[in-house]
Amino acid sequence: MNTETNYLKSIQNEFVYYKSLGEKTIEQLEDDELFWQYNKESNSVAILINHLSGNMKSRWTDFLTSDGEKQWRNRDLEFEAVLNTRKEVLLAWEEGWAILFDALNKIESKHFQQEIYIRNQRHSIIEAINRQLAHYSYHIGQLVFLGKMIISEKWKELSIPKNQSTHFNRQKFSKGKHGGHFSDDLE
Repeated sequence: MNTETNYLKSIQNEFVYYKSLGEKTIEQLEDDELFWQYNKESNSVAILINHLSGNMKSRWTDFLTSDGEKQWRNRDLEFEAVLNTRKEVLLAWEEGWAILFDALNKIESKHFQQEIYIRNQRHSIIEAINRQLAHYSYHIGQLVFLGKMIISEKWKELSIPKNQSTHFNRQKFSKGKHGGHFSDDLE
C-alpha cells in the first residue's frame, strides 16, 4: 500500500471515530436535551450538528473540483435554532457525513498533486482534509462536553472509563504488538 492510500485509510478511520463519538453522545440524550443551551450565546447539540452538516456539505461537495466554500452555503444560519426535532437533527448529521465519506472514497493517489481551494485559499489535499478533521473534532468535543454537562451522573463514558486505565492498558499490552485503529477496543 502506498503512502497516499495509507493516509486515506487512516484519515477515514479518524472520521469514523469522531462520528461515533457524536453518535454515542446523541444516543444518550433525550429529545429536548438536543436543543438545550447554556445561554443565548452558546450552541446546543442541534446547532453544532447543523453547523457540522453545513460545513461538510460545503467542503466535500465536488471536493476535487470546486471551492470548499460554496455560494449556496448560509453559514450564519447554521448557528440558528433551525432544527426542531430529533429526526431533523439526525437527518442533518447523516447527510453531512454521507457527503464527506463519498468524497473521501473518490480520492485516488493521482489527486495528491492537485490543489484544493477553500475561500479561494490554496491547500494541498492533505492540508484540506486535515483542516476538516481538526474542525470536526473540535466541534464534536464541544458536543460531547455538552452531553456530559446535560446528563451528569448518568453519562456513559465514550472511551476509557475513569479509574480503568490500568486495566485497559493491561488488555492492550497483552495482545503484543499489533495493528488496527486505536479505538478498536473501545465500546
